[in-house]
Amino acid sequence: MSRVCDICGKHKVVGGCITRRGLAKKKGGIGMHVVKNVKRTFVPNLQRVKAEVGGVVKHIKACTNCIRSDRVKKVTRTKQAEQPAATPAAT
Repeated sequence: MSRVCDICGKHKVVGGCITRRGLAKKKGGIGMHVVKNVKRTFVPNLQRVKAEVGGVVKHIKACTNCIRSDRVKKVTRTKQAEQPAATPAAT
């Protein structure tokens, strides 16, 4: 199951946070030292949406950015007309 937006192609990316300590050399210290390097993934906020694609209604994965900017034509469920109940014949 891929985690990619079907509209814009947004996917997960790898990043991280490098924590440093010490005083920079230009400020008179001995330099900045790396204390820890935390790797993590940034995943898009994907939603499974019923949308019309090329005149066909299908489920797609779309990021919330595409949904909010109306790049996805959502299909709403319409309530079907209720049939009148059959009345029993009087005998």
